[in-house]
Amino acid sequence: MQTNLSKEILATNDGQRANSILRKCVHCGFCNATCPTYQILGDELDGPRGRIYQIKQFLEGKHTGLSTLSHLDRCLTCRNCETTCPSGVEYHHLLDIGRRLIEGSVNRSPWDRFQRWIIRETLAYPARFRPILRLGQLFRPLMPTRMKASIPQRVRVKDYPQINSERKVLLLEGCVQPALSPEINYATAQVLGRLGISVIPERPGACCGALHHHTSAPQQALDFMRARIDAWWPFVEQGIEAIVSTASGCGVHVKDYAQLLAADNEYHGKAMRISELTCDIAELLSKQDLSVLHANTGITVAYHPPCSLQHGQGLPGIVEKILQQTGIRTVSVGDSHLCCGSAGSYSLLNPKMATQLGMNKVTKLTEQNPEMLVTANIGCLHHLGAKTDLPVKHWIELLAN
Repeated sequence: MQTNLSKEILATNDGQRANSILRKCVHCGFCNATCPTYQILGDELDGPRGRIYQIKQFLEGKHTGLSTLSHLDRCLTCRNCETTCPSGVEYHHLLDIGRRLIEGSVNRSPWDRFQRWIIRETLAYPARFRPILRLGQLFRPLMPTRMKASIPQRVRVKDYPQINSERKVLLLEGCVQPALSPEINYATAQVLGRLGISVIPERPGACCGALHHHTSAPQQALDFMRARIDAWWPFVEQGIEAIVSTASGCGVHVKDYAQLLAADNEYHGKAMRISELTCDIAELLSKQDLSVLHANTGITVAYHPPCSLQHGQGLPGIVEKILQQTGIRTVSVGDSHLCCGSAGSYSLLNPKMATQLGMNKVTKLTEQNPEMLVTANIGCLHHLGAKTDLPVKHWIELLAN
């Protein structure tokens, strides 16, 4: 694609990066074929090709208003288009640049700004989120069915099993997962313990920066990232084997630390090492002898691969292979490449689109009458769980039984 970016834009790191990405795009439109929002809305401006063109127009000095930002906001950042793209266009990096620069030139509505602020100031801080959730769980029995479905029942778990092993990993507990679904991290510690791997819990846990990154606070996001690097670095120096994530949405962001902090001379080197060490729990297990595990093989499950795992981290089929290897019966699921609509904070900011995508996904997941749905990301888990009566769990829980 030919570009004619302004000199002012090209003089910046963002401008140079955007120009490089834009020039890779041949405007073929293959990306639209796998874009969830384009499939539903049928609007060129709500597909990757149209969004790329809108960003290009802005960077070339064309007038841009809130309507352009709305089209960019409707993107799930599922990165399905990147999997499809024959030219290797790094769309999500271009989208980040476009959103950041356009937000600097137009004003969001007060309500939009407030929504993003309240999401950041609650979900990213476990000490704030937990009491709010506990209050909701206390009054859950009195709530209408629809509201009740969005609040999980409280689950209590024991302390992580302790083993004395030379193999040690740092487990990223996340910001909302310990309160919403503590059984996921507990099951992970159980499974790794049986494999002779000692788990170091990330306590106190905190947001990896992804939430701020996707809700219009890029500088705060970088501050969160630097804080996490500082907190994890002593364990890196102690020689941990890996930094393990059980939430693929967090994992894909931490793996991107090196790129996101590329301009930070103080932190870039450490960020590169953090990105190298970070892996999804499925990546770690795929390299182990799993014969010692006793999986729950008495049920049939449908697996939903989160976009952040199959497209973002480029790990399609990795969980399915582990489930099959451990004897768990899985059913085939149509359109497994499509997003469920959770997409981090997306379901809170774009509830109508998120709900439609979620219902479409549940329909596909339940076509073969499974007894349970499983996934690999906390956001997908609770988004889908609110739309079906079937139990929805993280797949690692099946291996902990």
